[in-house]
This record gives sequence, C-alpha cells and structure tokens, in this order.
Amino acid sequence: MFRKVLSPAPMFREVLKSKLHRAMITGSDADYEGSIEIPTDLMEAADLWPGEKVLVASITTGNRLETYVLAGQPGTGHIMINGGAAHLIKAGERVAIMAFALSETPVASRNLLLDEQNNVVRKSQ
Repeated sequence: MFRKVLSPAPMFREVLKSKLHRAMITGSDADYEGSIEIPTDLMEAADLWPGEKVLVASITTGNRLETYVLAGQPGTGHIMINGGAAHLIKAGERVAIMAFALSETPVASRNLLLDEQNNVVRKSQ
C-alpha cells in the first residue's frame, strides 16, 4: 500500500529584527494616551514603523513593557515614554527597545548602540 508522506507545515519563529540598545529616556507624559516616541531618524535606522509594537526593557530598573512606536522629530535624540508606561519607566533610565518579526528563516537584526544623547555609536546588521 502507498503511504503519502506529508511535508511539515512551515514553522514561523519570532525573532529579533530591531533593537535600540542603551537608549536614554529623555522625558515622559503619564497623561498621554500611550506609546513611546522615537525620532524618525532612529526609527529609519532601526527599521521601525509608526504604530509598530515594541518591547521596552529598562536596563536601569528591570521593568519591561509592550507599547507602540510614535514618530518623533528627527535629529532631536528625544525618546519619550507616555501613558501608563510612564509609571514603570521614567526619564533618565537606560532602556533596550526591541521589535520582533515572524519568519521561517533567520533574520539579521538591526541593532543600534546609543550614547547618552541617543546618538548611534555602533550599528550591526
């Protein structure tokens, strides 16, 4: 008897695609409805879209949260945390901002190391 061999279903894995490492939170607004504001020049360098979900992990306190990206003025270095997230992560904290993608194949993530003024010190791709 002939037995049909089924090919395995595609397996999507959630992988890191973008990371702003050691970003400095420069301000916060708990009364704003939510999000993290990132200058558009950093968004472009890290391949982030407005409205994209990101994981924000405080290097300073260990707090972690998910929110979405809001486009900020390019060249300012201002990274603002807004809404309820401003109670967990505050101005002056160092954070890692990470975005993930679903893929069947490995992804070369765009990792940017930032200095105290949120200038790019090193890129990896």
